[in-house]
Amino acid sequence: MEYIYAALLLFKAGKDVSEENVKAVLSAAGIAVNDARVKALVASLEGVDINEAIEKAAAAPVAVAAAPAAAGAAPAAAAAEEEPEEDKKEEEESGMAGLGALFG
Repeated sequence: MEYIYAALLLFKAGKDVSEENVKAVLSAAGIAVNDARVKALVASLEGVDINEAIEKAAAAPVAVAAAPAAAGAAPAAAAAEEEPEEDKKEEEESGMAGLGALFG
């Protein structure tokens, strides 16, 4: 996550998200830099509109939460309570595995 935070910090400051700049931010924070992860991050962000990606990520939970509300809050709440805790844990793990594969 530190690598993503470094890229977001550079973006917010109006700086170029380059390998050199990401390494500098990580080093300044006292984090041991993995060159392969920095290269993968910069390559994956090439051509990405970060503002658009942030807006989509921020809107996604709202859209998911709005769908059950439109169908009826009581049935959705009952279904959510019946869902086993294990299924939720598996979903979280699979989501984290996807991020881990992207950033090492």
